[in-house]
Amino acid sequence: MDHPQTAPAPSFAEPTPLGLLGLAVGCAALMPIALGLTLTADALRTAAWFCLLFGGGGQFLAGMMALANKNTLGGTLFTTFSFNWVMNWWALSELSQGRVPNASVVLSVDVCFLVIFVVLTYAFGFVSKLLVAFLLDIDLLYVLRIARELTHARALGPAIAACTVALALLALYIAFALLVNPLAGRPVFAVPGPAFTPRPPT
Repeated sequence: MDHPQTAPAPSFAEPTPLGLLGLAVGCAALMPIALGLTLTADALRTAAWFCLLFGGGGQFLAGMMALANKNTLGGTLFTTFSFNWVMNWWALSELSQGRVPNASVVLSVDVCFLVIFVVLTYAFGFVSKLLVAFLLDIDLLYVLRIARELTHARALGPAIAACTVALALLALYIAFALLVNPLAGRPVFAVPGPAFTPRPPT
């Protein structure tokens, strides 16, 4: 008699909270700079290491674990974003020494990232409305970065800082929901359902 096949157990525990907490810490390190509170060399170097260890390292580890768990969407997002945080580390380290990354290259990559995150925003709509809000904040952040790079408008700085704060808060909320709700047995941190319903197989 044939036995029904069951899905293999994941290799690791759910890694998403790890990646999101790393993201939140990286954003927190950038906030004093984004808000214009400090632009000293030591502030840039300090933020750079937080970006590398938490933004880059935490999300890379979460991405690798998600891919091992056969979570292609989450693993792709975390792993791709982790490399961007490594670039943030490099850019801040260079700025602390008075060297500015090439603006044309940064603009080209930001446009590419915007395309990537717009598509991922749609994809995560099949998972949760909250994740759509999270990705939309990233989309807006890149739109503002590109606009600033094209216009050199310093007035966009506060809006970019606000998006960074919102991104950290959303990351913390989603991470807390994933960590606390299963232990409490109830939605202490409410998480809405999917924004889109997949088409049933024909």
